[in-house]
Amino acid sequence: MNVRNNNTKGIFFILGGMALFSVQDSLIKFIYEDVALYELYFGRTVVAAVLLSCFLILSKNKIVFKTHYPVLTTIRVTLFFGGFSFFYISLTFMSLAMANALFFSCPFFMSIFAKFFLKEQIGIRRWSAIVVGFIGVYIILNPDFNNFNYFKLAPVACALCYATSMTITKITSEKDNIYTQMIWLYIFAILLSVLIYFIAGDGKFNTFSDPTMQFIFREWFSNPAVSLPYIVFMGVIASVSFYCVFSAYSVASPSVVSLFEYSLIIWAMLAGYILFETIPEPRTFAGAALIIAAGVYIYIREKKRDQMIATDTPNR
Repeated sequence: MNVRNNNTKGIFFILGGMALFSVQDSLIKFIYEDVALYELYFGRTVVAAVLLSCFLILSKNKIVFKTHYPVLTTIRVTLFFGGFSFFYISLTFMSLAMANALFFSCPFFMSIFAKFFLKEQIGIRRWSAIVVGFIGVYIILNPDFNNFNYFKLAPVACALCYATSMTITKITSEKDNIYTQMIWLYIFAILLSVLIYFIAGDGKFNTFSDPTMQFIFREWFSNPAVSLPYIVFMGVIASVSFYCVFSAYSVASPSVVSLFEYSLIIWAMLAGYILFETIPEPRTFAGAALIIAAGVYIYIREKKRDQMIATDTPNR
């Protein structure tokens, strides 16, 4: 198969992966009033971990638990766990399009971290792109500083945690393969979720009337007949999504398929409209356009300078 056909196949894979991620986000938004946040996190991770283990066994890949960077790995998985806790929380009060558009501010944080922690050179044009990207974030948030709901920063907090985690991943990838890093991601998420269960799983801290706070502190397994099928389905979708993304990057040029990750914003808009009858406000379209444009420009500059500060595969 020639390179052109490989790239076409890769684009289809990445579009499919992003579409499935939007389905996962839609399920979270649909079910959050009947499930606890970390019950969902726990179940989704267990399913994904089982499927990953089956894949590694069937493909005869050696399962390596040893990490050469125990401290950095601990920091990385903690940030990832916290980051996507913020993202899932944001889905309880924010449209799918807005949450995903704000999440894509992560390349701007990655560029900043690459400058100060990886000592990469960033010129005035990339700094300008970062500024433009954050202007897009500002437009989407449309903050009223006299009465600003700081929960709206949750997807940006997710992007910050994700960018830090991925910056660390660039270091740990020198010796730890992708499967070792994913295994530890799943192990930590399961262990921390179990710890949260023993501390707050009985719902004793759920004294709130706000749906978002109830989602965080709700009693676990209070409605398993409703929540369990969704949780299992989410785990399967997440695994298939990762398979699509990894396949895209393995068969095609990363410089081609990575740009199509921004299709997640389009899928989120479609899912929001079809499932929740949500039409993004004009400022969401405008801000998302600036974020996408700035992110694409930063990627092109990285590629031109051979400084890929973003990882080859996303780890949602």
